[in-house]
Amino acid sequence: MARHPHMEMHRLDRAGWLRAAVLGANDGIVSTAALLVGVAVAATDHGQVMISGVAGLVAGAMSMAAGEYVSVSSQADAEKADLARESAELAADPAAETRELAAIYQGRGLDAAAAGAVAAQLMAHDALSAHARDELGLSETMAARPIQAALASAAAFATGAGLPLLVAALVPLAWLGWVVTAAALLFLVLLGVVGARLGGAPVLRPTARVLFWGALALAASALVGKVFGAVV
Repeated sequence: MARHPHMEMHRLDRAGWLRAAVLGANDGIVSTAALLVGVAVAATDHGQVMISGVAGLVAGAMSMAAGEYVSVSSQADAEKADLARESAELAADPAAETRELAAIYQGRGLDAAAAGAVAAQLMAHDALSAHARDELGLSETMAARPIQAALASAAAFATGAGLPLLVAALVPLAWLGWVVTAAALLFLVLLGVVGARLGGAPVLRPTARVLFWGALALAASALVGKVFGAVV
């Protein structure tokens, strides 16, 4: 009976969108909840708090999308430039590039004969891909995808921001600061757990990270609203 090759499940292919999504959701929860808490401390009208929260959601989502697109586009441009340079070097002196690839494999533990044979076969199969992966450290899995990162970040921010905003809409102004703070911390804990599970990482450390920094941001925002007594 024929045996099928074992297919291992890895999570590195999620790294790009997962990073953007977790960052966006975390920022959405923290920044919107902090804005709501800061405004609620100083405001006398519930509608004023909600308008501030909605404005923060829209502005934050657009900012996250723009920031991720510009940042990841810069990374993509650098990757393309490196690949173009490598392609030119392969065309100019393939023998030297083969020796360079063989030297990389020797450095990883192969003997000279095996390293040379592997390098020659990979050069014959797809020289640019071999050098991109083993010399430049680039791969299809980790390639920069600006549009994907921007959309994931904006959607995640809007989703994260919508959670404390929904809570604020259902709570009277007198209780809003305390309830939104408690809800935001709960949402951050859930985000830490979900992000850790999706990334295959232990739950405790990422959850503690988002909880600590979220609590710090909320406390600072409440303090600003209390001290200055004005809409922030």
